[in-house]
Amino acid sequence: MEWWEAIVLGLVQGLTEFLPVSSSGHLMIIRELLGVDSSNFLDFTVAVHFATVLSTIVVFWSAIWKIIKGVFKFKYNDETDYFLKLCVSMVPVAVVGFFFKDKVEALFGETLTVVGICLLVTAALLLLATLYSPRHPRYHRNGISYLQAFIVGLGQACAVAPGLSRSGTTITTGLLTGVKKDSMAQFSFLMVLVPIIGEQILSIPDMVGGGASAGILPLLLGALAAFVSGLFACKVMIGIVRRARFSWFALYCAIVGILVLVLG
Repeated sequence: MEWWEAIVLGLVQGLTEFLPVSSSGHLMIIRELLGVDSSNFLDFTVAVHFATVLSTIVVFWSAIWKIIKGVFKFKYNDETDYFLKLCVSMVPVAVVGFFFKDKVEALFGETLTVVGICLLVTAALLLLATLYSPRHPRYHRNGISYLQAFIVGLGQACAVAPGLSRSGTTITTGLLTGVKKDSMAQFSFLMVLVPIIGEQILSIPDMVGGGASAGILPLLLGALAAFVSGLFACKVMIGIVRRARFSWFALYCAIVGILVLVLG
């Protein structure tokens, strides 16, 4: 992978991670257009995802720090409640990561067929979220219940497939189960922090040992580009979720998905 290819891919990752259009799917599409070798491309994907996690931490630092201080008061307050619900939401993706990692990695292979199909699924989910919302959502502490957190976590676990937008799937799942859009935006972005950071930590030995075929410089440049563009996209997406205008993103995902299936 050339250094400029890493920067382009990093920018794509940062801009699409928080928008409901699937960053992993777009990474694979741009990878094919640039002719980048697909072997061990998952290492680069994890690295740029980690960079966007850092941008999430920057944007939500005040909320994260508030949660940390509340948890270390060692009593069941609003912050502890929120933290525990985040933990519940991480259970499904942890199960997928531990028991189905090889199958997930196989989805990031040569073919773009999976990406095209999953983009169409993303389009359908976004359209559903636009057309339907519960009329009388029940009140829950911090705006979300433990059951809703787990269901949203199931959505995140499914979104490991390239082309199925993580933010789109989790936010849509939350809205369909009755979580208000103001509550869902922050929860969706915070629930991915630990899984991505954990995946990055687990991949460090392979990268240090030479397992990262992309090379250290492309990884660093790609991560930097993803971090900078992620800061911008995260703030934009917060505003979009609060307005819940997903119809244009649904149309975009449908068009790209069809093009990928037809031309791929």
